[in-house]
Order: sequence, then C-alpha cells, then structure tokens
Amino acid sequence: MNLAAILLLPRLLMGGAEPANAVKLETPRVQYRTNEASATRSPWIDANGWRIIREPGRSFVYHVTGEAAALAAAEAFTYRTDALIATDAAGADAFNHMLDFLGQIPSVDVTPVADFGVVDDKSDAAGELLNLLTRQNLLYKLEAAPDRSPRLNVRLGSKEYPSNELHNPNLLAHKIRSQLGDENRSLRIYGSEVVIARLATNSRLGRVYLLNYANRPVRGLRVRVRGAYANGEARVFGVADAQLEDWTRDGDATEFTVRELNAFAVIDLAR
Repeated sequence: MNLAAILLLPRLLMGGAEPANAVKLETPRVQYRTNEASATRSPWIDANGWRIIREPGRSFVYHVTGEAAALAAAEAFTYRTDALIATDAAGADAFNHMLDFLGQIPSVDVTPVADFGVVDDKSDAAGELLNLLTRQNLLYKLEAAPDRSPRLNVRLGSKEYPSNELHNPNLLAHKIRSQLGDENRSLRIYGSEVVIARLATNSRLGRVYLLNYANRPVRGLRVRVRGAYANGEARVFGVADAQLEDWTRDGDATEFTVRELNAFAVIDLAR
C-alpha cells in the first residue's frame, strides 16, 4: 500500500474527549537499563512504529509532555497514521515547532520497503518480536500468510520458527537478521543505538525517515541504503541548511553521513 501523497499531519487534542476507539501509544523515549553482563547501561527504546504497522487504519492518541510531543508528532508522521497528541503547554509549543517543520516536507507518493515478511498471529509474543525487529531497523511487512515475493518469511510456530524460540525474542530477532544477511538489508544505520529509521521508495527517489529517541543530538550518523542514488537532500529538525557528508557509492549501495540529528530528519535521495 502506498503512502498517500497528501501529507497526513498529527493534531493536538484540544480539550474534548479522545475518540473511544483510539489506541493509546507510549511516550516515545529512551530508557537506559543496566546491562547484567557488564557495567554499562544499554538503551531501551519505547517506540510505537510496530504498533502502528500492526493496526493500519486505526486512530492513535499520545499522552505526552514537553519535548516528547515533538517526537510523537514525528513518529506519527513517519508511519503515516492518524494521531492525536494530548500534552501540556510546553508540549504544545514543541509540537507546533515540529508541525512547522513537517509542513515544509514535500508530499511524495512512496511505498514502504520491506526486506522480509512476518506472519502475525496477533499474539503478545509476536508483538514483542515486531517491537525488537523495528528497534533493530529490520524492515518487514506483515502478512496473513507467507508471501513468495520477499526472500524470507517468518511464521511463528512453524518448524523453522518453533514456539519455544519466542521465550527469547531478542535471540529470535538476531536469528532472523542472520538469515536475511546484512548484505541484503535495504537500510542500515551506523553510529547509534537510539535511532529508528524507515525507508520508502518509488521509481524516482528514496525517502529515509530518521527518528532519534534520545533527548540529545546524535552526531556523525552513518546511513547505508541499497540502490544507486546520485544525490540527496536533507531536512533535519532544528538544523538550518543541513548537508549530507561523506557521500559514497559502493556497488549497489549508497552511503552518507548526517552530521547532527536532533529529534527527526527526512532525507530524500534522487536516482
């Protein structure tokens, strides 16, 4: 399904009650948890993309405060969903700044890229797997039954993906990544564990969405996209005249660096 060419922008929930059937989403953010195997703290991203992908056509609502309202707006925009954002005065100001930025992004008719399919049985275990796949920037599409078009189909409970593997969804996500092979991934991110990316394309261009879930900028983010692209245009929230650096083409892939990423960026790549 194509992303609509008309911009779908999030809205503030002003006063009145939210829609009765709206799905409540988490506050998008990073939480740092102590790593049991070392003295370091590893980031855990609270992100909602997998839930939006899982329930197309639903309305969603965020209850957030402060700067999280801007990231919530960017997340809803990235996944092209109808979203309402309930927030405080500081959040309304952050939201409006993001809305101004989103309004400057050109409308394009592009289709999300998927490197493999997942047969979703709607279980909590499948949801946790989808969450991890999204956080690891593994691009998938949901299927009612295995599809021959992607090189890999994941059907939980099958002989290849037995139910007992769901007890360790992180290990299962790594298994899927290994089976896919990094060389076959359409999009890869280097230099950060707190950025979630999405890729959509048409015959003329590729659009990369970059969501930074931390509360501070990510610097020197390296992006690799499958396909030969001649040039790119960067729109980075809070950065005037952003430029892509260290542009290279290596075989059938294109790489570039985003010098500074605040909450959100949209990169348009021309073939």
